[in-house]
Amino acid sequence: MTLPTHIAIIMDGNGRWAEQRSLPRLKGHEAGAETIRRVIRLCRDRGIKYLTLYAFSTENWRRPKEEVDGLMALLKQFLDAHENSLHEQKISLRIMGRRSDFDPGLMAAIEAVEARTAHHDAGHLQLALSYGGRAEITDAARAIARAAKAGALDPETLDESAFTKFLYLPDLPDPDLIIRTSGELRISNFLLWQAAYSELHVTPTLWPDFDAPDFDAALEAFAKRKRRYGGR
Repeated sequence: MTLPTHIAIIMDGNGRWAEQRSLPRLKGHEAGAETIRRVIRLCRDRGIKYLTLYAFSTENWRRPKEEVDGLMALLKQFLDAHENSLHEQKISLRIMGRRSDFDPGLMAAIEAVEARTAHHDAGHLQLALSYGGRAEITDAARAIARAAKAGALDPETLDESAFTKFLYLPDLPDPDLIIRTSGELRISNFLLWQAAYSELHVTPTLWPDFDAPDFDAALEAFAKRKRRYGGR
């Protein structure tokens, strides 16, 4: 079976999962954090080298302060609880997004885990935090404009390959497969540049309930696709 090298996931449905159980929304996010742990192991077991998770968007800052604060605390808790597992599985962690949006103390803790896991090469986990596809393209355009103004870049030489070098993680391969949970049929400002030729798989399963059968169904669907990249 043909497997994707890079899977990206829009983790949707934590809030609805909690509401269905008459629980606070944060309980849904806590359950979703456990799903992340499961999916990391599924990727390792199935031989998927790159996993990118849409964890917190640029738009998510508009949520109630209590929920945002809870999510930030949950992020720190997740890193503290699972760093050893990343080392055991030899998985590197990297963040993509607007780092300056975060509390300096939290970002320092995140970057410390990045540094401590950077040498691992068995798998690569990317967390999209304060991330938006339009924001990433805008930030890249700003960096390109600064380089051109400084005389370090000739705009006439700029092509798609050169543009990619200004993205948050320019060495990250484009996702072969994007999975969205909860049944919503949209990509929600996720990896707009990188997803140009990604295969999409939508499952009605809410993220906290996402498990091996859902993951394997996505892999099986991907294996049946014929990827032509605009050709024949």
